[in-house]
Amino acid sequence: MGPPLRPNQCRSRLGAPPSLPAVCGRVARNPGLQVGMAAFAATAGRLLGLRAAGTEGRLLRLRGAGLQWALLQPASATGDAAQRRQVAHFTFQPDPEPQEYGQTQKMNLFQAITSALDNSLAKDPTAGKDRVFNTPLCEQGIVGFGIGIAVTGATAIAEIQFADYIFPAFDQIVNEAAKYRYRSGDLFNCGSLTIRAPWGCVGHGALYHSQSPEAFFAHCPGIKVVVPRSPFQAKGLLLSCIEDKNPCIFFEPKILYRAAVEQVPVEPYHIPLSQAEVIQEGSDVTLVAWGTQVHVMREVASMAQEKLGVSCEVIDLKTILPWDMDTVCKSVIKTGRLLISHEAPLTGGFASEISSTVQEECFLNLEAPISRVCGYDTPFPHIFEPFYIPDKWKCYDALRKMINY
Repeated sequence: MGPPLRPNQCRSRLGAPPSLPAVCGRVARNPGLQVGMAAFAATAGRLLGLRAAGTEGRLLRLRGAGLQWALLQPASATGDAAQRRQVAHFTFQPDPEPQEYGQTQKMNLFQAITSALDNSLAKDPTAGKDRVFNTPLCEQGIVGFGIGIAVTGATAIAEIQFADYIFPAFDQIVNEAAKYRYRSGDLFNCGSLTIRAPWGCVGHGALYHSQSPEAFFAHCPGIKVVVPRSPFQAKGLLLSCIEDKNPCIFFEPKILYRAAVEQVPVEPYHIPLSQAEVIQEGSDVTLVAWGTQVHVMREVASMAQEKLGVSCEVIDLKTILPWDMDTVCKSVIKTGRLLISHEAPLTGGFASEISSTVQEECFLNLEAPISRVCGYDTPFPHIFEPFYIPDKWKCYDALRKMINY
């Protein structure tokens, strides 16, 4: 019958009490059927919403006699971050502690963003508690109101609850904010507007809480689009967006909100926009990504070195519009190979723009076709998210094909 269960566990053959769902399946003694049981267990957990509920599943037995899955009590608050790190499709790699900006404090990504907002409010002597307020749940109204405030010369920071819901505000961003300076002959502008939006996959977000819409705005002159990879980068880039003379969209990788923790300066500092960063130098392949996918590329670089003896140069693009083509092209001229990866769908993704530019500028330096490893051209799935995400194995396979080309 397997090991006894503790009182806070539940096991069932055909069903389970509604208050504590459990799933149990039986597998024949066929090795071919047992190969995919680990994947089945993970899928079963997602079907039950284990990760969405902040709980943890345990595989009790995996034998020919059957598979049993138990749902444990919700994870403690202190264990949440560690659990997210374990279930994520990447391993967060913190940067070295910065030394040039004074005192630092351990922060996760959302704390770093809050710190940046605190710094901005403290800098403005006219800003008090009434300057931070809720709005009706109307994205076009939020952005339109922000544009109006920015036109008067005030600093406006508008938050869209999820990047997936930024589309009702698309007209305000594309036809108003981005064009305000141009159509007024530089007499007026709304450059003090910054739009924040949680972005990217989170592990259980499905269709409406997982999208990466940066490519929609990359086709829109007049705004800047930024995606950070870490708490340190998030604070410095957000402060730069707030003080930039152009309206900025700041996408925040929500899977990093708690999973990413590192030392961040307490005082304000700035990281330049439109400057990509070579975070690992190499000689054989250039890997380009932004946001969460940078950490995937770091793992791919380690795998390539260990398994193939291939040296990879990893570039964090940081700013999508306008992007730093000089840094990318300089790297590709050196390595002769380019792999670009992002979570958004392949067709029309920003990897296409990078690829076409590099093809034009570095054609004679290429040793293999440029490779893109991205999300599929489908709506973002729920239980099939692990298959949708461009993880390190997909990227590594594409890299191996480039090396063997």
